[in-house]
Amino acid sequence: MTAQSFRDGGTISVFIVDDHAVLRHGLRSLCDTVHDLYVVGEAADGVVALDLLKRIEPPPQVLVLDLQMPRAGGMPVIQQIRELYPAMAILVLTGFGTFEDARAALSLGASGFLLKDADPEEIIAAIRAASRGEMPLDPSVTAFLTAGRSVVDPDERAAPITPREREIAILLAEGLSNREIGARLAISERTARTHVSNLLRKLQLSSRTQVALWATKVHLASGKRHDDS
Repeated sequence: MTAQSFRDGGTISVFIVDDHAVLRHGLRSLCDTVHDLYVVGEAADGVVALDLLKRIEPPPQVLVLDLQMPRAGGMPVIQQIRELYPAMAILVLTGFGTFEDARAALSLGASGFLLKDADPEEIIAAIRAASRGEMPLDPSVTAFLTAGRSVVDPDERAAPITPREREIAILLAEGLSNREIGARLAISERTARTHVSNLLRKLQLSSRTQVALWATKVHLASGKRHDDS
């Protein structure tokens, strides 16, 4: 059965990049235990991954990526994947990572950041969330954000956004999908998507993740007010 037929049936296609064979095989086996995840390929480093991805049609929906690898590490891969496959979700799954690693990965366009000591259920949930355009984060990274420190560095001033767009930004910082934002605010999913697009344009950011991090940066998510001037 092809990756296309699995996608048509609602299954999330996954590609694994990690230099540890045991980890790759373990992740593949984990995905095999659930009905909606399907591994379409794996690679031991970024160079091989980028070569193999060219041969997979349609491209995988979620790339599960380690940061510490030989030849091409995770950061260059994130940057190249964002350029070549802008719709592909990138979930960083690393053995150890600093807040600086998280900041760099998310700023380059990663969709989420987990450590390898996460429970299997957390990893599965994170893959699903990333495929929906959400932002799964390790609790330590979330704590780092809610402490008011930033993992991106846009202009400190709040942009000229509307009160509704501020609400949307706060809900993005909570990790809500467009559908969940619509339900929370009693608007349609399509309207929520339009607000998100407007935020991306006004803030000159490239992803929902970066909008969420911006909201934390200017203290929208913590309930503190920031001067618009």
